Amino acid sequence: MDGVPLCARFSIATNRLQYCGPDGADSLLYRAITERGDTAEAREALRRFEALAPYLELIGENHGLDPFDLRVVEAYWIGNELLDSFDRSDFARLLDRLVHRGLPRSLARRLTEHLPTHPIPHHAFHVGFVGVGNVTGHVATTLANIEACRPSWGEVRGLGDRSLTLSAPSLAWEAGRMRLGPARTVVLPYDAKVIPRVTRGDTVAFHWSTPALRLDPDEGAQLRRYTELSLAAASEAFPGPGGTLRVPGGT
Repeated sequence: MDGVPLCARFSIATNRLQYCGPDGADSLLYRAITERGDTAEAREALRRFEALAPYLELIGENHGLDPFDLRVVEAYWIGNELLDSFDRSDFARLLDRLVHRGLPRSLARRLTEHLPTHPIPHHAFHVGFVGVGNVTGHVATTLANIEACRPSWGEVRGLGDRSLTLSAPSLAWEAGRMRLGPARTVVLPYDAKVIPRVTRGDTVAFHWSTPALRLDPDEGAQLRRYTELSLAAASEAFPGPGGTLRVPGGT
């Protein structure tokens, strides 16, 4: 099954912000999401997303799957069993690939030296461990940007013509560790062509304040589980003294 439309849902926001991928790819991604036709051009654009492609390629290689197989894309953005067999040596190879996409080699060496016991090739682990923007240099690695960049989710509490009001878990920094914190209310722009038929009580995933898709209960549980595992693993590698966030390349 083609995972390009799912990948486009999570990737379109960062391309619109000019953080990742080739300039102007958002129009290709939008068509892949809303028209579900020929996704070849969107696939090629996604291959040029600096941090994304190495993860999809390595997950696919480790399981004999195409990088844009739906299961591979789901593993990286939501989480599934394809992530469970990765170890430190796998992630060291991934870091080497990220160097070729722009990650400073000196930082890759530091990261390799501080790999946690169970590194997870999930986007939440990437932003917490490798660091938001450390591949492209376009975004500072801060707690606020980790919050914005991790794949988030929330329960729909209000629905307007062009907005969704969600109750969503926050990101907390406590005793030198990242974890999921109390619920917060977020109001996000809403495009009914991207997520049709949203109703109150639905769970919606979002990335950089852009709703990506409606999650069923199993998907919601998987995203929570792998987010919690990712935050714990990233915190194991880079504990901050005195409750001050200390992540590679950031403060």
